Amino acid sequence: MINPVHSFLIQITVAYVVDIIIGDPQWQYHPVRLIGRLIESVESGVRKLPISERLNGIILTLIIVAGTVLATYVLVLVSRNICFLCELMMGALIIYFSISIKSLAFEAKKVMTSLKENDLIKARKFLAKIVGRDTVHLNEEQIMRACVETVAEGSVDGVLSPLFYSFIGGPIGAIAYKAVNTLDSMVGYKNEKYIRFGWASARLDDVANYIPARISCLLIPMASFLCGCSFKRSLKIALRDGRRHESPNSGIPEAAIAGALGVQLGGPSTYQGEFVEKPFIGDNQNQLTLKSVDTAVKITYVTSILFLIFGIATIICLRYFSLHFIHNL
Repeated sequence: MINPVHSFLIQITVAYVVDIIIGDPQWQYHPVRLIGRLIESVESGVRKLPISERLNGIILTLIIVAGTVLATYVLVLVSRNICFLCELMMGALIIYFSISIKSLAFEAKKVMTSLKENDLIKARKFLAKIVGRDTVHLNEEQIMRACVETVAEGSVDGVLSPLFYSFIGGPIGAIAYKAVNTLDSMVGYKNEKYIRFGWASARLDDVANYIPARISCLLIPMASFLCGCSFKRSLKIALRDGRRHESPNSGIPEAAIAGALGVQLGGPSTYQGEFVEKPFIGDNQNQLTLKSVDTAVKITYVTSILFLIFGIATIICLRYFSLHFIHNL
């Protein structure tokens, strides 16, 4: 019988490989979509409670995360009672639904293909699906900049963080993180409607991504070196500019990839018609090109592979030393 630690490692590896090959399925019963529907339903209910908006948001966050964890636990428990292979497959499936590396690359590729065809309208349309800013008036360079920023940010919340929580808590850890991340993407806005209501979701997402984002500060430069870019420059810009972003986490992978490519990211953007002044990240040494976007995607792939390898090695080493320590007691 395979021990639980090795089961987690098998589930994570299988989930990662399947995502690399197949990508994230566009399925109406995808767990993230189900979580999204649950958020919409619960939000309309908790907003009616005669308490402050911030407290309403805290209740929403607790209900969604706890409900998601409980539902996942039941699924894992039922599959375990059927057979070991069923439990293994269920766990791998849940983790697979939590990772989105190929989908991130696929969406970026659609934008790049449109730009290669000189179709700015189509490029803006595809970009609008993966960014929060207004894309209607973006020129080619601005589209490429937004695409690189999204790929960089997605390397953490779409890949490293789900894997990180998979290593910590298996499929339950992975889906718990996904619930937190989905909450932030749906109610974590800073507009009038959500600035108070979405406070808890946004702060919890910041906490959840804190460690994975800082791991990326080292892994992205390593991946950059393996992709033919500068390790030193990537690490330097990550350390120098990583804190310029309004998010405590997103700026780190963006700065690391900006340094690797030798380009400048960030700057002013428009969100829902409102002009937002944002600081620049990185040095404007090289011009942004389609190759820059392609390289950013490659760096993200290599970063995820490095994280998977180091994660598996760390878990195995911790298990070995813990067993060795217990044996010597």
